[in-house]
Amino acid sequence: VVLAETLHEAVNAPKEEREEYYKKIEELEVTIEEITHKTHLELSRNFITPFDREDIHSLIKAIDNVADYMHSAASKMRLYQVEKITKSIRKLTEINLEACQLIAVGIKELNHKSIKETCKKINKLESKADSVFDKAVADIFENENDAKNIIKYKEVLSALESASDKCKSVSNVMEQISVKH
Repeated sequence: VVLAETLHEAVNAPKEEREEYYKKIEELEVTIEEITHKTHLELSRNFITPFDREDIHSLIKAIDNVADYMHSAASKMRLYQVEKITKSIRKLTEINLEACQLIAVGIKELNHKSIKETCKKINKLESKADSVFDKAVADIFENENDAKNIIKYKEVLSALESASDKCKSVSNVMEQISVKH
């Protein structure tokens, strides 16, 4: 959730302040990778888990994938020097932030029936992200004349849309876990 919040803050900050956010995103990505690695090591050791090891592994991997795509979007904005942040980019980061907040809620609800409703909300957000992405790409092709800018924006938008797809993957894993338990 912190990475999603930081990315959302970055795209809403003045361009001269974005570098600090990008650095924080880099640090958060490293931390997430370390947590993922440690979790995999712990799962391979002999201890009792609240859910099947495979399910925990799938959940951690799915969450890591969300972080990877959000990090990728931030990296692309930074490397390609995307100065003008479009409404579509802001909207996609907002959708991803909301989905990540729901994932955090869902993880706490894994043993409760309310998980289904939370997963449904995440899936709706992913559909909304698809619509925002499709419209944004159509707008770029219609209104942008500079080929470099077309590529820059398409790459950033694609990474953000993929992050929302990965949020849906997390939702699917949480639903599978809840069905088993």
